[in-house]
Amino acid sequence: MIPLLSVVVPVYNVEPYITECLKSLAAQTLDDIEVVLVDDGSSDGSRRIAEDFAAQDDRFVLLGQRNLGPGPARNAGLRQARGTYLAFADSDDVVPPDAYRRLVDTLAETGSDLACGAVGRLVDGVLEESTLHEKAFRRPELCTHITDKQVLVRDRTVWNKVYRRDFWERGGLAFAPGIYEDVPVAMQAHVLATSVDMIGDVVYHWRKRDAGETSITQRRAELPNLYERLAAIRSVRAFLDERAPELLDGFDALVLEKDIIFLFQALEACEESGPLLQLADAWLTTLSPRALATAPSLRRLELHLIRRGMVDELRQVREFRRACEDGTRIVPRGRRTTNWYGDYPFFRKRRRLRIPDEVFDARDEVRLVARVEECTWTGAEYHLRGQVAFHRVDRKVSKVDLWLSDGRRRVPLEVRRTGRHGMAATVDPERLQGGGPSWRLQVRGEVRGLVLKSWARDGDANSAWRLSVPGWSRSGMDMPQ
Repeated sequence: MIPLLSVVVPVYNVEPYITECLKSLAAQTLDDIEVVLVDDGSSDGSRRIAEDFAAQDDRFVLLGQRNLGPGPARNAGLRQARGTYLAFADSDDVVPPDAYRRLVDTLAETGSDLACGAVGRLVDGVLEESTLHEKAFRRPELCTHITDKQVLVRDRTVWNKVYRRDFWERGGLAFAPGIYEDVPVAMQAHVLATSVDMIGDVVYHWRKRDAGETSITQRRAELPNLYERLAAIRSVRAFLDERAPELLDGFDALVLEKDIIFLFQALEACEESGPLLQLADAWLTTLSPRALATAPSLRRLELHLIRRGMVDELRQVREFRRACEDGTRIVPRGRRTTNWYGDYPFFRKRRRLRIPDEVFDARDEVRLVARVEECTWTGAEYHLRGQVAFHRVDRKVSKVDLWLSDGRRRVPLEVRRTGRHGMAATVDPERLQGGGPSWRLQVRGEVRGLVLKSWARDGDANSAWRLSVPGWSRSGMDMPQ
């Protein structure tokens, strides 16, 4: 009988990890699956372990080929796969027990072409959030698309997904040779899909290896690896330029956030920088001028130093970045007109080193951060207490204004300052009569001519603070907040 889901697993020298991976696949609550294992010419005990699983569980099928790389191995597995749905797993990773059931059930409900979910990073046996995927799955959504939900440009891995087989074949999707074969396919699938389902649950545990042969992704700072990464980036950009040009800026920004770090690491460690600087020039030529100009200021400084071949200075900046666990400072400069700059290495030497001021320009990175720490009801009125500051700016906010808003009305509050960053206010509930049942606190702050607004957060949470008016009666206002 045709299985509901086929999982394709390339195998190459993963003896310390493959048993855990295959056990996680065997333990899936969706048991109507087949697991197509493709031994890509392993020279350790990986094939023997795969053979044992195939002998014990008839849902496991083992193929073999000479070492061609993960892309050709996946293609070979796809030719063998019979399932209505397709999935991929790497043989050193782990799939949570209910992952495939959740993804398949979602597709069956919505009719979307692919379903994807959040990813955990396995580091020394501890599951952490994947920094690559964390922003993509904060707000799950069904029947969406990457052109509407552009944060999905960050979801460029193939193994946290389930695909409809007919969609895969209709789109002509296939893996190219090379070590970054999955990035182009993941982006193509997102763009070609009619609709995509996003679920917030973690559906895949991506391992950072701590034993055995180092994985491809842990050799990312090697020169051949960097050339292949650039080839994958160019492939994705060519596809997006033709099919979804509105995604190019987001993709380039992600390359500057994530991928280029490995180029920096190579330059930090190298003895001969010439070949790497030539490669760096090719990287920067590939990306759009807009993405380069709108990168965060500290990244712009790193890019400027690379362009000029200032490797020693780049190493100092990279060390500075690693040392700033609490963030970097932004400082004002100017008498008549105040500009805001990142206080980074070489900022005070920028003119002597001929580094333009705009490299350090960080005005767009300043954020007003306000939070309500306490809201108490006295029986007659509310007392609010909180903090307000400009993130990364070591100065007191010179002027603060507060309003309560229900989306239609704005009720100004009188502000009392307490200490360097403290603020307090009193709310008379009679002033909220006739308004909505829920009010948010809007904050306006000013320092050195810089004026920003923000909604106050609820303590240290990321959610907006809200004042709920229970019962729509003055007598009900004694409910605690």
